[in-house]
Amino acid sequence: MRHARRRHSARGFTLLETMIALLVLGVGILGLAAMLGDALNYMQASQADFIAQQKAQEAAEAIFTAKYTNGITWAQVANNNAANPLGLFLVPPQPILQPGPTDGLVGTVADSGQPEEYVLTPGPDGKLGTADDVKMYLYGFTRTIAIANVAGDTNLRTITITINYNTGRFNRTYVLNTDISAFN
Repeated sequence: MRHARRRHSARGFTLLETMIALLVLGVGILGLAAMLGDALNYMQASQADFIAQQKAQEAAEAIFTAKYTNGITWAQVANNNAANPLGLFLVPPQPILQPGPTDGLVGTVADSGQPEEYVLTPGPDGKLGTADDVKMYLYGFTRTIAIANVAGDTNLRTITITINYNTGRFNRTYVLNTDISAFN
């Protein structure tokens, strides 16, 4: 009788237990593969994240430079609308275009008809500044420049630059907030 109990306790796994273990293992491996795919997509988005940051900073620096070198007036450092036709900057999201020839600023009324902005990347030789450089156009990137007066101070405005872009299946946004003064 003891011998029969010992044989019964050492039978091993049944086919059903093995199938359930394989199913659990398969789900885990598929989950890891999906997570790896998302991580790779997210890492590839880092280039687009950097471009968005640089394009927002470029727009802010251009506004500051134009204002503080007397390229534009304080009245022009505003959004263009019916209440302020002197404002240079367009309110709705705009594709990122090359600056217009009249003011040299991005996101203004002078940009209409300009070609898409691009970023130069090294070509097959791996060197930037050679004949085989590749132009990476910024299709799918939009920029919004919103300028608002600071409450209680007519000599101070807030500039909010928003860059929207897609990287794979992710919709991303980069926002830069800064202030500008009427004084030089």
